Amino acid sequence: MKIPEKAPEKIEIAAEKPAEPETLQETAVKTTKPLSRQGASSGFSINSFLNKEEKEVKEETVAVRTENLPQNHFTETDLQMEWNLMLKQLQTRNGFIFNAVKAFKLIKAGENIIRVLYPSDSAKVEFDKIAGEFFNHFRTKVHNHAIEVDYQRDFDNLKIEVVTKRKMFEKFIEKNPLLKDLDDLMKFDLT
Repeated sequence: MKIPEKAPEKIEIAAEKPAEPETLQETAVKTTKPLSRQGASSGFSINSFLNKEEKEVKEETVAVRTENLPQNHFTETDLQMEWNLMLKQLQTRNGFIFNAVKAFKLIKAGENIIRVLYPSDSAKVEFDKIAGEFFNHFRTKVHNHAIEVDYQRDFDNLKIEVVTKRKMFEKFIEKNPLLKDLDDLMKFDLT
């Protein structure tokens, strides 16, 4: 074998250069991508908002088999004790949700049915935030996992009335009319 004494200094490879287009139209035909980079989408498009098409909302229902889960008996007292405990915890933890749900009434309507009476839709939205936590806790506490919740609008409890001294006195007058005579004589300041 012969070992070359000196390596060649330069090796030149002839490469063909692509032919340059003669007109602007030829360039447009050969370019498939835009020359500038597209900007990032902000996630909100005015055109899509104006041309918005109603999409079908698919609701998924999850069926839970409660046949093999415990279904122990619970009482109205159990329900009220746990609800009052939840309200006390909410009062210290989140005052806004507490004020929204304090007017709710929970009633045992059947063996495994709890009826929730709510005063307004906005209050129900706040209740939905804590409903899962409350009912999961209650189901494990009473060992009854077949509990169903029935929501009903309570039109009677729509407004919470502020009781003033004057209103209390008027209620007492209804029970005892002699208090009216005493008020006329003494001129009580009930403001």
